[in-house]
Amino acid sequence: MLRSLLVVVAGLLPALVSPADPAVAAPSRCGGQAVTTYGTASVTAAVVGAAVHDGHAYVVTRGPKPPVLAEIDLATREVVRSVTLPDDPADGEPEGGWAVAVSGGTVYVGTYPVPDLYGFDLATGQVRHLHSFGEAGGFVWSLTAAPDGTLYAGTSPDGRVWEYVPATGAVRRYDPPAQGESNVRAIQADDRHVYAGLLEKRLLVRIDRDSGAVLRLAAGDSGVGAVALNGDRVLAAAGGELIDVRKDGTDLRRVTVESGLLDALTTAPDGTVYAASRPDGTVYRYRTGDTALTKVIDPPSHADETRLLHVTGANTLMSVAGSGGLWWLDAGTGTAEFTDLVDAGLTPGAERTQSMLLVPGRAVYVGGHFAMEIRDLRTGEHRRIRVPGEPKAMTRDGNKVYAAMYPTGEIISVDVRTDEVRSLGSLGHDQKRPWDIEYDDRSGKLLVATASLSASIDGALSVVDPATGAMDVYQGVIPGQNLMSLTLDAGRGVVYLAGDVFGTDAPSASIAAFDLARRTVLWQDEPMPGHRTFQDVKLHGGLLYASFKRDSGAWAALDPETRQVVRQGKVSGYGELTVHRGRLFASVFRDGGNAYELDAERGATLLATGMGDEWHTNPQLHFEPGSWYAWAIAGRHLARIRLDPRCPTVTVPVPGSGGPA
Repeated sequence: MLRSLLVVVAGLLPALVSPADPAVAAPSRCGGQAVTTYGTASVTAAVVGAAVHDGHAYVVTRGPKPPVLAEIDLATREVVRSVTLPDDPADGEPEGGWAVAVSGGTVYVGTYPVPDLYGFDLATGQVRHLHSFGEAGGFVWSLTAAPDGTLYAGTSPDGRVWEYVPATGAVRRYDPPAQGESNVRAIQADDRHVYAGLLEKRLLVRIDRDSGAVLRLAAGDSGVGAVALNGDRVLAAAGGELIDVRKDGTDLRRVTVESGLLDALTTAPDGTVYAASRPDGTVYRYRTGDTALTKVIDPPSHADETRLLHVTGANTLMSVAGSGGLWWLDAGTGTAEFTDLVDAGLTPGAERTQSMLLVPGRAVYVGGHFAMEIRDLRTGEHRRIRVPGEPKAMTRDGNKVYAAMYPTGEIISVDVRTDEVRSLGSLGHDQKRPWDIEYDDRSGKLLVATASLSASIDGALSVVDPATGAMDVYQGVIPGQNLMSLTLDAGRGVVYLAGDVFGTDAPSASIAAFDLARRTVLWQDEPMPGHRTFQDVKLHGGLLYASFKRDSGAWAALDPETRQVVRQGKVSGYGELTVHRGRLFASVFRDGGNAYELDAERGATLLATGMGDEWHTNPQLHFEPGSWYAWAIAGRHLARIRLDPRCPTVTVPVPGSGGPA
């Protein structure tokens, strides 16, 4: 009997020492610290809008909340005053100001993502909110002062030109300069007319200040992003083309750069026009009648965007670089000097994160604006390295981190041992906006999904050899669509691609299967009619899971063999998908920033809430191998969060974000 009893007890032991329900965790598993934060994830001194007045430059930061307007003495090259732009009581907070103009002793700033107008009184140092041009989600892209001091602004998404009279505060909104336009990207004014550059309709137009009558001056092959006046002529940058036309629309001339896009223009008293291009930052010289642009110098700040060009002397140019710097160029000798705005006294602030990558046991990499922040997991130390642009997506093989960069479309590698940054080259084919990158262990190749900067140009799948830099770019692999994401079935050598038709007339985005060995499309389908943008796709458990960007948190699971949707549902927003320990997770925007587990049978389970909506691209999770802890962003801070599906929902206490680091 004793032996029989022992046998029975032994048989019961496994059930006694493990939870009866596998979905319920043991209490010890869910105890302890669920969330740990590690300070600001990424800091920046990047700037957007800039202006020069009376020996001083005025620049507005990009990303930190609230944004900073800094005054820089150009003689000493030091920041002499800084003020923050207050948050108006209306919904939304300013994060930067693309538009800056000076008039009547006041520096005016037009902000985003709330389209507001602020004034900084140079005499008193006071900042006031003056007007709102629309609701949260809008931009004041451009701002100029006419000779009589009247201000003119170009805005989105309404695609309008506005007039603001500083003396009275009177505001006038002009009729649309072109039907269907949503972005007035550049603007200038003289005593009679306003000259506006339109993005979608790719037009340079003239608007009569009194009557509002619109005259079309020229059309470009790309959106018009910069405008300058030069005597009786108007200059406009449309992609890589410089448009030169009389103010009445006659005598139209065009010249084109060999590569890149023109992003800044200025004119000298003698009629010479200077232009800067991106992504290389090259400076060119032009005079009306020239048949080509003449290169002046290679970029003083490699792969940077130029926010402002200004002629300061007979042969001297001053510029504001988007990454946060000032440079001076002697156009006669070609010599240049560069000053980092942090060194000049501009306090950096917390910015929105572009991307993240975990190198287990070694470091967490965070992509920012022209920089990568690295937290050493072994020592807890933190360092920052400069990179040529914004790392929109990262992946790893061995000791190399690979990043796909915006706005260059460049692929770079970072050595995890030395921090050495090397370029594998640019993808070309107008593929400037990378969205996803994966490393294929079987082929040893990088796979990159990209979008162009124009809805009229197809996106591409690129296959990159990191050993040689060789790039095979398959543009239009989904015809008429940009690419937002990819996921690899390594065993079959098939990559699934997710499209985007936003900005086109197409009603639905597609998924396609691409054979990497034969380099051919196996099939293309529209599994979710009416959904126009796939944000992310991930292969898991034989199913393709998809997150949709513009559809309020819609997600779906489909069978890639039958191409039929087997489950669909909604979470609070859109974001990226991650597979870990046989489960699928999603981190999404909206409703405070949440993390979920997605399952075709059980649906969506909320794992964490309150993470914030502070990513610049898409919220991501990076799990530690063998644990339920993931590295993420809480507010604008780096965080390690427990996301055990068997534990109660974690509420993340978000630290204060956005201010100086």
